[in-house]
Amino acid sequence: MMYEIFMRYVLFKPTLWANELCLWLAGVCYLVGGIYATRLRSHIRIVLLYDWVSRPTQRIFDLISTLIIVLFAAAVIYGGMEDAYRSFINWERFATYWDPPIPATMKPLTLLCVFLIALQSINNLIIDWRNPKEKQYDPSKELK
Repeated sequence: MMYEIFMRYVLFKPTLWANELCLWLAGVCYLVGGIYATRLRSHIRIVLLYDWVSRPTQRIFDLISTLIIVLFAAAVIYGGMEDAYRSFINWERFATYWDPPIPATMKPLTLLCVFLIALQSINNLIIDWRNPKEKQYDPSKELK
């Protein structure tokens, strides 16, 4: 983006590709970031009720949330498979002057990332079920 700003406002020769490339890369970072956040368990978690219940009840909450994630992933994959396949096979492009294949790459990557997030959620559930009761959230840990 800095290159595009320099070219556009200093040299008065804007690029045809920089904005679309940044859009493409940001989309990939967003999708892969979802997998990474699931791996690190850094998604928002509502602990108001979770911390007050016993470990068996926490396991039920974990199971319900994992089932919801897996069902959501299955619905997204089922609903998007045909469009992603068609987009990839036809090498669908972005329909601009530079015309990169953003749809042809991002649609299948979205389905792959949603699948991997569901898989990581199942892995997190298995790991969580083996552990004793989680400790309550301690805000002082965030300050270190």
